[in-house]
Amino acid sequence: MSILVTGATGTVGSLVVQRLAAAGADVKALVRQPDKLTFPAGVTEVVGDLTDVTSMRAALSSVRTLFLLNAVTPDEVTQALIALNLARDAGIERVVYLSVIHADQYTNVPHFTSKHTVERMIESFDMPATVLRPAYFMQNEHSVHQAIQGYGVYPMPIGSAGVSMVDTRDIADIAVAELLRRDRAPAPLPRTMLDVVGPEPLTGESAAKIWSSALGRNVTYAGDDVAAFEAQMAAFAPAWMAYDMRLMMAGIQKFGMLGAADAVDRVQAILGRPLRTYADFVKEIAAV
Repeated sequence: MSILVTGATGTVGSLVVQRLAAAGADVKALVRQPDKLTFPAGVTEVVGDLTDVTSMRAALSSVRTLFLLNAVTPDEVTQALIALNLARDAGIERVVYLSVIHADQYTNVPHFTSKHTVERMIESFDMPATVLRPAYFMQNEHSVHQAIQGYGVYPMPIGSAGVSMVDTRDIADIAVAELLRRDRAPAPLPRTMLDVVGPEPLTGESAAKIWSSALGRNVTYAGDDVAAFEAQMAAFAPAWMAYDMRLMMAGIQKFGMLGAADAVDRVQAILGRPLRTYADFVKEIAAV
């Protein structure tokens, strides 16, 4: 029996596949296009699509544990619900689902509400699952480096409520720990939910200061204008996605992205080490 990883070629999914393989797990990597990514030796590439019921039934055969990760797409909730229903049909009782923090609060943000709908299904069926709710990815900041270098401006309108940005490498490590814990348990484990956050909250102003320190030059915060952010994003992303991200940024300004009081202690206990800091991440980018 194996662990099926969806989103296996993405930022988090590819790391999960690598780490599971390194741990000696029997891994299936679900891909839409064959040979898109070179996987570690021993990983079985499975071609399928989350909305293709026939291919998903085949992919889920001989699977004991499922890592469900959906990209932000207009049909995200359909993909996830089909996958979970087919997993239930296949008798899979070990699931790790990658959701998003505060999915229940950001009710007007499409991809947050999609994930909250999936969380509700997992709860209503009392599925033996770990729901991981990560905050904003540090790796999203790769897209801001050009603006910072060229204009000395930190452009992400994250406001001042506080965002506990988390490194995707930490997310992957936590996902792998939960997948292995469930996969190796003698029986299905109780459902659990975990806020996956970075070690400290950031604001637009504090993020700009960290960039200033790393680059040795003044970097200022561009401010909270989400309309301007949408317009900039729409230049290289679909309009629906740019608007979705605008709504998310407005939600970040209102609610923030801060985990439960014990979230940092819980994730560091799972990792067995400190979380990666935003300052160290920025230094990595600056060095490159």
